[in-house]
Amino acid sequence: MLLKKLLATAALCGLLVPAAALAAAVDTLTPGTAAPNFTLPSQEDKPVSLTDYKGKWVVLYFYPKDQTSGCSKEAHNFQRDLPKYEALHAVVLGVSLDTVESHKTWCAKDGFSFKLLADPEHKTIDAYGVPVKTVNTPNGPLSIAMRQTYLISPDGKIMKQWDVKDIDAHSADVLATIESSKK
Repeated sequence: MLLKKLLATAALCGLLVPAAALAAAVDTLTPGTAAPNFTLPSQEDKPVSLTDYKGKWVVLYFYPKDQTSGCSKEAHNFQRDLPKYEALHAVVLGVSLDTVESHKTWCAKDGFSFKLLADPEHKTIDAYGVPVKTVNTPNGPLSIAMRQTYLISPDGKIMKQWDVKDIDAHSADVLATIESSKK
């Protein structure tokens, strides 16, 4: 895991990393492998674990920062589609490096009813291999998780992973994957 982090950091800093070295270091969660369990606090400051959702589809999405434009659009799309997820026996869980307090404020402001999980210590973000980068802000450097989503099957296995590029279509893509997997 440490080698993977070092190589990912080097690549983010613009250093050339041989593809073979990166491929050898990445211990990816490929479809069919067991999803790492986690326990993180939600916006209600209550612990949420992957095992709480055994028997359900879990959409575990990682995002950069609460109350930013792209993250707000992504969260609102998941909220809009929540009845469709519920009909498919699926839950949506968002994870970022933000705090419980930040999640609580954002959920109250924007009316999100699904769980947002706080991972300021990178435990789950690291377990899922989500890249983290540092951006410069007027208030100093800020670490953010990159936008990735994992679909976890009802038996706790990784079904699919997305490096999210098209925020507008992402929720529909996830729903379509769940629907096609149930056939």
